[in-house]
Amino acid sequence: MDEKVAGARVLIVEDEYFLANDITQALTALGLTAVGPVGNRTSALQTIVEAGIEAAVVDIYVEAGADFAVADELVMHNIPFVFATGYGAKTIPTRFAGIAIFEKPYDTNELARHPLDASALVGAFT
Repeated sequence: MDEKVAGARVLIVEDEYFLANDITQALTALGLTAVGPVGNRTSALQTIVEAGIEAAVVDIYVEAGADFAVADELVMHNIPFVFATGYGAKTIPTRFAGIAIFEKPYDTNELARHPLDASALVGAFT
């Protein structure tokens, strides 16, 4: 793994315990540092500002429905991320065109290899 990427802090925004645990294990196996998981928007937004994260895995449906505030905040801070969701691409607003979408069920190992790819922000408003 690239030295620049090794140990990078990756925020996990996921409210399903077992899935969040699988993502954490996959990130750790790659030498990354999992931050979280957090299971609500308020905690995710606070973590983005305070925890010095370098990438994120974001479930758009935490708490009570589809919510893109976390994704908007990540874009605002220029932090690459991927969506990990049970909803299809049609649910994702066009302002996030180019952000990778992993639809549940997905391979957590494949997902873990992706979030630090700088191309994750291609097409997002910056």
